[in-house]
Amino acid sequence: QLQLVESGGGVVQAGGSLRLSCAASGKTLDEYAIGWFRQVPGQETEGVACITHTGVSAIYVESVNGRFTISKDNAKNTVYLQIDNLKPEDAGVYYCTGRAFLCSDTWGHYRFWGQGTHVTVSS
Repeated sequence: QLQLVESGGGVVQAGGSLRLSCAASGKTLDEYAIGWFRQVPGQETEGVACITHTGVSAIYVESVNGRFTISKDNAKNTVYLQIDNLKPEDAGVYYCTGRAFLCSDTWGHYRFWGQGTHVTVSS
């Protein structure tokens, strides 16, 4: 089955940038939409970005549009989330998630989850 491993998180000053990686194994990503969800203590899990199985369509939560960019590298079977101009509210644990073919903004629709990578933004 599909397995996902996130990496790239860390502590970054506000205004800086990070690139998160989601390395997939077990299956090729041409069958899966990959979404990034963020968990913050005391808040509901929030989907921030998703790319479809073809990689030709991507969606973003309105609050991050223009600062977050999701992309995929088919040769590496990896999806990336580039975060620019980091803000304190971007902090949290970012999870790479997978579901069949199409994106969804509902976290329960994603069957496969990685272990998460932690993003901390210092001001």
